[in-house]
Amino acid sequence: MKRRSLPVAAALVAIAALLTTACGGRGGDSKGNDGLAGADTGDTTAAASPSDGGATDRPKISLPNDLTDTFEGWKTGDADHDAILDDVARRVDVTNYAITKGDADLAGLSFYYSGGALADAKDWVESIVKDGYTITGTNRYYNAKVDVFDSSSAGVVYCEDQGRAYAKDRKSNKVYETEVTDKSYVLYTTRLEKNKQGVWQTTKLTSQRGHNSCTP
Repeated sequence: MKRRSLPVAAALVAIAALLTTACGGRGGDSKGNDGLAGADTGDTTAAASPSDGGATDRPKISLPNDLTDTFEGWKTGDADHDAILDDVARRVDVTNYAITKGDADLAGLSFYYSGGALADAKDWVESIVKDGYTITGTNRYYNAKVDVFDSSSAGVVYCEDQGRAYAKDRKSNKVYETEVTDKSYVLYTTRLEKNKQGVWQTTKLTSQRGHNSCTP
């Protein structure tokens, strides 16, 4: 997104891209997925609560009343896989929370991201805020698949339905509702690494709109 104030017409064009970045992933093609496959703070509770994170205290995030993240089928029954998915869900929540707060330096971002993914996440939040937007509505996450590479690295692929998520002007609170199309569904591919505190941090994240594994 260009870092400038957008007139309404341009804003409407930018909304789809904004919603992708709002969830922590840069829109684009599937080229960034090739290197991943098979290899390689708020005050209250989160809207969609993962299980207790274990010994390490996780930041407690409270999304605003007009924004909900839902995670369907996020429990696999495998304790190791569920621990990874819990930190993915928390990373999604904290990214959306940072956008609604307008804070690219929110401590929770560095808790769930590291390396280049952290720098990218901060840049995405900053660009959205500078363009005068936040997000509202409901983001639905589903079809999560976990691939554990070893004891400290894993990959997670999952889908998002943005059909009921919208951009909102930060000043006027105007909501830009958009038509639901195949582009409302996004495939995310991530790499995670477990740090010394036991937190599964996202180190790489790519996204692809309209992928047939996510569309109805």
